[in-house]
Amino acid sequence: MRLRTWLLGAASVLAFGGIAGAETITIATVNNGDMIRMQALSEEFTKENPDIELEWVILEENVLRQRVTTDIATQGGQYDVMTIGTYEVPIWGKQNWLLPLDGLTSDAAYDVDDLLPPIRNGLTVDGKLYAAPFYGESSMTMYRTDLFEEAGLEMPEAPTWDFIAEAARKITDKDKEIYGICLRGKAGWGENMAFLSAMANSFGARWFDEEWRPQFDQPAWKETLDFYINLMNEAGPPGASSNGFNENLALFQTGKCAMWIDATVAASFVTNPKESQVAEKVGFALAPDKGLGKRGNWLWAWSLAIPAGTQKAEAAERFIGWATSKEYLELVAEKEGWANVPPGTRTSLYENPEYQAAAPFAQITLDSINAADPNNPTVDPVPYVGVQFVAIPEFQGIGTSVGQQFSAALAGQVSVDQALQNAQQVTTREMTRAGYIK
Repeated sequence: MRLRTWLLGAASVLAFGGIAGAETITIATVNNGDMIRMQALSEEFTKENPDIELEWVILEENVLRQRVTTDIATQGGQYDVMTIGTYEVPIWGKQNWLLPLDGLTSDAAYDVDDLLPPIRNGLTVDGKLYAAPFYGESSMTMYRTDLFEEAGLEMPEAPTWDFIAEAARKITDKDKEIYGICLRGKAGWGENMAFLSAMANSFGARWFDEEWRPQFDQPAWKETLDFYINLMNEAGPPGASSNGFNENLALFQTGKCAMWIDATVAASFVTNPKESQVAEKVGFALAPDKGLGKRGNWLWAWSLAIPAGTQKAEAAERFIGWATSKEYLELVAEKEGWANVPPGTRTSLYENPEYQAAAPFAQITLDSINAADPNNPTVDPVPYVGVQFVAIPEFQGIGTSVGQQFSAALAGQVSVDQALQNAQQVTTREMTRAGYIK
């Protein structure tokens, strides 16, 4: 009994001995692979910063968004570091809900000028950086080279939606559980609506006209949603209305998908032999287009920001500086290989010969990020900024409501026409209530 008591006492010293005088910061982040790796590697940060303890809150994407939005809007103070995206940063920065990262931008070693301009611009308000990008992304087409070869197909570098649909239907073999295409169906403004908004741009659709009138009653949205749902019904996996990024990643890694059009950040996970059964059989192409001058690729960064209500800003900024630094990329490369470093944030990464050699997707990721144009996202003019979202505060609620309608249509619970009619009604009501529509 004495030995057990001593061991418990020793455990208590180990658990709490380092905490005396230390400051604990709480980090809210998304359950994506890169962030889970960041948590695993964070002991390197605490070794270098013994005066800071880290507490992690890791959540599914839709839940994270809901929690951090509620917390920051109510000044709840639950989190000291928040993982937020290119949608939230400019809106929250203008509302003074975030602290500018002046310590990083003035630190020559951090090298803020090395951040890729499209990514940095999306996180900057009135000349100040309000979040540091952990990884940046666009979207692209990932495909199984072996299945394409067996089907006698060759993926173009810049495919059309018609080619994608034809190939998906040809390759699908439901008896073998091989589906021609996997696409997001899970409801959420950052889940199915991220994909569908970018896809709709390439079909000539838009969320709003120049007078902020919703456009779901226009032919381009009908064409987009018909195309998507018919394709998924004929060549997609069962239960697709529940599949978001992580679910489709798992399907692709286990050999169930011939094609997946999604975030460029997925490339390192589908080509990692430790995680993917098809790692040696993956090719990459640009996101598809419809011949109207816009590709279905988006622009996004998952970034680390400091809510204005924190009492621990200095410690929070120190952690953000570590997690988004060149040195962090080198740490991941040392532990996991260059192909697995968080992509899409720094020019120097794409100039690094070791990264170029290890990551066959590097150039197409960079090209896709640079090609996305948030200021001119659609074929016809629009009053908003944003490719796969509309950069207004109301979009989070509206986008999720519309996403629920479209997910229900994919599940066969409502028709395409009814889903579009419902989307038009809910969006018109909310935009009128918010004063955009007079």
